[in-house]
Amino acid sequence: MLTKQDVTDLIYERKRASGLSWARIAEDIGMSEVFVTSACLGMNTLPREKAEALVLNLGLPQEAAVVLSEYPTKVFSQTVPTDPCIYRFYEIIGVYGQTLKELIQEKGGDGIMSAIDFDMSVEKVPYPKGDRIEIRMSGKFLSYNAW
Repeated sequence: MLTKQDVTDLIYERKRASGLSWARIAEDIGMSEVFVTSACLGMNTLPREKAEALVLNLGLPQEAAVVLSEYPTKVFSQTVPTDPCIYRFYEIIGVYGQTLKELIQEKGGDGIMSAIDFDMSVEKVPYPKGDRIEIRMSGKFLSYNAW
């Protein structure tokens, strides 16, 4: 029986062996790069037909399609990850988290940004002092319920 981590490991193995990018893997099944990457890492769910297409394209065991189409249980095992790329996001939230909350509230009202009805893009852009990574996130505004 394969777990989400087993499938992620198999995908990494096939991705390295084939030289495919996340963008190409997503393009091949007709979905967004961000969502497919997240699903391949076990944090989102692929529709069954997309999971089957991914399994076929990467030559994964058929059981992997079942695992990819199951809803994940999101368990974060580390308080703050030690990976420097991921750690920086925690640092950004530590410095700007309250600022983001205040600006979301001021511009949108009493609510939050959805992480389910959500879009994101990641690009490398030229900059005179050194290239930058530009991350654009867009989530549906969800008003808080007054009960």
